[in-house]
Amino acid sequence: MRVPSNRVAARAVVDSAWSTLAALTAAVGADGLAAAAARPGLLALVDQHAAAVRDSLAGDRRPLSAAALAGYAEGVRSAALEHGWQPPAGPVDWSDPDWPLTRLLAVCALFRTLGTPAPGPLPAL
Repeated sequence: MRVPSNRVAARAVVDSAWSTLAALTAAVGADGLAAAAARPGLLALVDQHAAAVRDSLAGDRRPLSAAALAGYAEGVRSAALEHGWQPPAGPVDWSDPDWPLTRLLAVCALFRTLGTPAPGPLPAL
């Protein structure tokens, strides 16, 4: 059976988005979310950033997607790098994270709410 190319392309986008978000979570999300669980102030800050991300992506009107979150994270990262931000080279001091790092951590928190992607080809449209 031949799979239509638009379904293959859609699966590639989904896979790429999940890969991007998994890498972000491995880089900052796992430690950051653990730190937020232990620090109510950081958790509140991450929640505020997550609400702003959700609003920016119209998450109140349609479900968030991995593709939208990955694109948003890439945009935050690119803009921050253009303005001189440097990603952490070592362990992060979560007692006072900068804005881009907090925003990316919020993306990781939202990513966790998506569950896991369905394996195999996308369902028929």
